[in-house]
Order: sequence, then C-alpha cells, then structure tokens
Amino acid sequence: MEKNVKPKKKIGQHFLSDDNIAKKIIDLVNFKNHRHIVEVGPGMGALTDHLVDSAKNLTLIEIDNECIEYLEKKYLNKNLEIVSANFLKYDLKNFKNNEILIIGNFPYNISSQIIFKVIENRDIVSSLTGMFQKEVASRICSDSGSKTYGILSVLTQLFFDVKIHFDVSPNVFNPKPKVNSSVLSLQRKKSINIDCDEKLLFKIVKLSFQQRRKKIKNSLKKLDILEIILEDSIFEYRPEQLSSSEFVKLTQIISNEPI
Repeated sequence: MEKNVKPKKKIGQHFLSDDNIAKKIIDLVNFKNHRHIVEVGPGMGALTDHLVDSAKNLTLIEIDNECIEYLEKKYLNKNLEIVSANFLKYDLKNFKNNEILIIGNFPYNISSQIIFKVIENRDIVSSLTGMFQKEVASRICSDSGSKTYGILSVLTQLFFDVKIHFDVSPNVFNPKPKVNSSVLSLQRKKSINIDCDEKLLFKIVKLSFQQRRKKIKNSLKKLDILEIILEDSIFEYRPEQLSSSEFVKLTQIISNEPI
C-alpha cells in the first residue's frame, strides 16, 4: 500500500479518521432498499471499507487523482467502480435506475450544491446519507418560522423526508475542520404531490428568500402579479412563515391554477 494521501485544502478535504463514526454512518444504510450505492469523495476509503462487502453495486466518484490512485490499489480485487469526476458535473442518468443511495463525508464547500443536485435528480436518487457541516444540516431540517429556514429547507422538504441522526466532533477528522458536523439522511417521499408549475415554484421560493425580511408581495414584484391576486392574505406573510406545501399553494395562486 502506498503512503497515505495528504488532504488538500483547496478541494475541502477532511478525511474521517475514526472507524467507529464510519460504522455508525454505514449502520444507517438499508442495503436491501438500494440497487446502487454511490459514494461521493471517498478520500482514503473510511466509509468504503464498510461499503465494499455490503453493496451489490458500488461506485466511487472522486475528483482527486492522488486519492483515485490510492483507492485503485487498495481495492484492486474488489467489485466496485471508481470514477474520476466532479460529482456536481457528473450525469447521474448514467446509472439507469431510480433507487440510488448517495453517501459520503461531503466536502463542506459544496454540500449545499450536492443537495440541489440530488433534488434535481430526485427521480434517480431515492436517498442520501452523509456528513455535513452542522449549520447546513440544521438549515436543511429547519421548520418554517425558524431563522435558519430558507431555500434549502423548502426545496429539500418538498421532495424528501429529512433527519439529523447525530453530531460529530472536529476531532475525528484529518485535518480538523473549524466547525462541528452532523450526519443527515434524506429519504425520497413515497407520495410527492407538487400540483403546480415546478419551474415557477422554484423561482418563487428563491425570489422570496432573497428578501426574507419583506412580505412576499414585495419580494415577488419582479413577477408582475395582478393586483387582484395580491389581495390574497398569503401575500402578507414573510417567506419564513410559509411551509413547503404553502409555497405550492402560493405558486398555484400566482399561476391561477386550481387548488
């Protein structure tokens, strides 16, 4: 085995060094429910060590060539695929099924973008389990009315059931991050009823939270909504006061669709 790979700050690498934490993360996975498991940013294989003998179909997506070389030698005779790619640019339709689990100790600098990619590919990705900065995990799981409730909360909770399982100290990483971490899971909802124009819905959510302190009727001026529609009481609220389902209702009202 080659010498250990040194973490690279420029791509946000913090290698998990505690095997007990790795086991706790893997214990959250129901392998029978997933046809394909995709690990993002495996690094030196802290999670992969526990996935490789349990997952029927395992793909590792890694951007760091030094890590790839290390992993190829470490898992030389194992049944897995190693892809050299930027996960954010990788086409998940390559997997050709709709029961993918995304797992990983995700780089904190792109963790929100990973969530948005999962939302965009929700027809393919059935669940996600991974390590996030604690603050980001809290935002994803925030309820309406909370100061941390925002775009990420609304759009994720429209399509997934979300849960924080446990927090993780900086001491179990190399190098130690300056923040605490949380292990989070997303499970695609069995019944998703988004009975509105989804593109408009996403636009409304993003515009609303760009000016989160303003009432929605002021945040959405760019949409040129008819005055008679603005008379609905829902426009008097601020965005953090609306649940994800109420944003669907708001979209229906604006597009004059039946509720």
